[in-house]
Amino acid sequence: MNWLVTGASGMLGRDTVAALTRRGEEVTGLDHTALDITRPESVEEAFAAHRPDLVVNCAAYTAVDDAESHEAQALRVNGDGPRHLARACAATGARLLHVSTDYVFSGDARTAPYTEDHPPAPRTAYGRTKLAGEEAVLAELPEASAIVRTAWLYGVHGRSFVRTMLGLEASRDTVDVVDDQRGQPTWSADVAESLAALGPLIGPGLHGVFHATSAGEATWYDLARAVFDGVGADPDRVRPTSSATYPRPAPRPAYSVLAHDRWQEAGLPPPRAWRDALHEALPLIRKESPS
Repeated sequence: MNWLVTGASGMLGRDTVAALTRRGEEVTGLDHTALDITRPESVEEAFAAHRPDLVVNCAAYTAVDDAESHEAQALRVNGDGPRHLARACAATGARLLHVSTDYVFSGDARTAPYTEDHPPAPRTAYGRTKLAGEEAVLAELPEASAIVRTAWLYGVHGRSFVRTMLGLEASRDTVDVVDDQRGQPTWSADVAESLAALGPLIGPGLHGVFHATSAGEATWYDLARAVFDGVGADPDRVRPTSSATYPRPAPRPAYSVLAHDRWQEAGLPPPRAWRDALHEALPLIRKESPS
């Protein structure tokens, strides 16, 4: 099976290429310079050159705050780009895994995790553009695609909250971290493995929306304490504060916990606990951190 991964220079893209390579799959990873998903002709050229059976779209405009003032630009990447990929897949018989986000929800639920079929209600430009991409894929390629939502990603490559906390632990006596936003810290390597396992199963009998986040839930404060503790530092050096301390152009969801019901339908194991993943990831992230 021939795989094509877009956005292959990013955190999740790099991990996805690595996961597929470990499985012995034939995989081509293309970054923005090699494949601009906002240009239909670029997509057509890539499909003609690589003839993929499965496409994983990790390309995205992820600058959440910048999107508030550049929504049209974000929409070209997050909305138009997935539509171009879905149309190319439909024309060639390929299948598509499209990575999306918790920001398609309002983020104000409190009683239970968001299920895969919960009605979207984005409150930010970023969320609106990502929802547009979901809708485009489902419309253009309804039975040969999967929307895979994830959230609170950290990884060995690239910037993340976990890497920031590692740097602050080494440079500050104390750190103030918000304790009123709740979600699921998720290692990008785990999401990559989920994408690799799900892709071959997608078809008329299994398609639609899936959630790929770690199990359990935490606040950013909880995660920061876990990072400190994981490297042998005193977690009490992390102090709780509120979101009001760090105002942003785009409001952050207060509640971003996602349900994982559809993995059982696919016959795949549910995601593991976020603390277990973090325990495995931390030594690798520290090894790759700049000295």
